[in-house]
Amino acid sequence: MFKFVVIYYRVDDETALEDFFTSTHLPLVESLPGLRRLEISRITSQPFGKSRFYMEVEAYFDSEAAMREGLVSRPGIDLMNALRPWSENKLIAWFY
Repeated sequence: MFKFVVIYYRVDDETALEDFFTSTHLPLVESLPGLRRLEISRITSQPFGKSRFYMEVEAYFDSEAAMREGLVSRPGIDLMNALRPWSENKLIAWFY
């Protein structure tokens, strides 16, 4: 298994984050070719207080090649374009 992870940082306007996630991020990631499993975790706290993270999204693929194929598909390109402003504003961390 190979996974692509997006971690959202906590923001002042959690409603805007949730709206973006449910209307844009989630439908696009669910439509990625080769997606095998999707896990979404909402982060409520950490030891000794509130976490700076809000949510983690893990998209699983059979291999790195399968993930790359999914990310160069039309939904993958749309997903990367939708997430780019969030990354540029340091509101997400994304990695694989």
